[in-house]
Amino acid sequence: MTDTGIEKARVGDIELAYETFGDAGNPPLLLVMGLATQMVGWPDDFCAGLAARGLYVVRFDNRDIGLSTHLDEAGAPDVMAVLAGNRSGVPYALADLAEDTAGLLDALGIGSAHVVGASMGGMVAQLLAIRHPERVRSLTSIMSTTGDPAVGAPAEAAMGVLLAPPATDRESAIQRTVDTYRVIGSPGFEFDEESVRQRAGLSFDRRYNPAGVARQLAAILTTHDRTQHLGEITAPTLVIHGAQDPLVDVSGGRATAAAIPDAELMVVEGMGHDLPRGVWPELTDRIAALVERVERAG
Repeated sequence: MTDTGIEKARVGDIELAYETFGDAGNPPLLLVMGLATQMVGWPDDFCAGLAARGLYVVRFDNRDIGLSTHLDEAGAPDVMAVLAGNRSGVPYALADLAEDTAGLLDALGIGSAHVVGASMGGMVAQLLAIRHPERVRSLTSIMSTTGDPAVGAPAEAAMGVLLAPPATDRESAIQRTVDTYRVIGSPGFEFDEESVRQRAGLSFDRRYNPAGVARQLAAILTTHDRTQHLGEITAPTLVIHGAQDPLVDVSGGRATAAAIPDAELMVVEGMGHDLPRGVWPELTDRIAALVERVERAG
């Protein structure tokens, strides 16, 4: 996991850091990551596996994370105040992240792509498909939800780790990540602590910014229910969710699949709110099959 292949794209007033895998002549697959998680949350070997299936894979850092622009001048919103209904300190919405994503496609000269989003990234991918249907050839929404507060609610323990005070140094940041994934990770798959530690250390070294994470969280907390608009999505859609997800309950994935016309639902037993190596082959197969079907239909 290194940053040797990282490039920057100017999108409006910000820069987005991105990296590609595979042949640019292949169908483009854009990976959108979730809250507080840098592009390395899509592991190198997972991206390489998708590229080996004949895809041109693009992963990137959302605004306020990793090597992309951080909106430091906006300050850190009071998340508890946001939860209480005060939106005055919220600098941007999830729709702005969807516009960033469309802007990245513009910068890369990609007219439309197969879009895969995880957690918050799934919300962003949904919004991209709603707002810019012509840009999304297919949609894969992983461990995400609709924005309806009646579905996808976190378990108390998961909400606890989400709202825990931020770490203050590298070692505590790594340990906090390990502790978090022991709570929200996949009980049915081996917990790879070494990989989690390695990725957490790399993320800290790239850029550690708890205020940026708070701004992303505020965007999630102030986003409207998308259920009605999900019914407008025309892109062939695959919804993937862990049966044991404690951070976004599987009801969120079921509701997403129910709201999007003709969406396929894949519920993975033993999977929580992460991407354990043991589930990669199945995920790669299903994503690649969807892409192939859409590309063949032309």
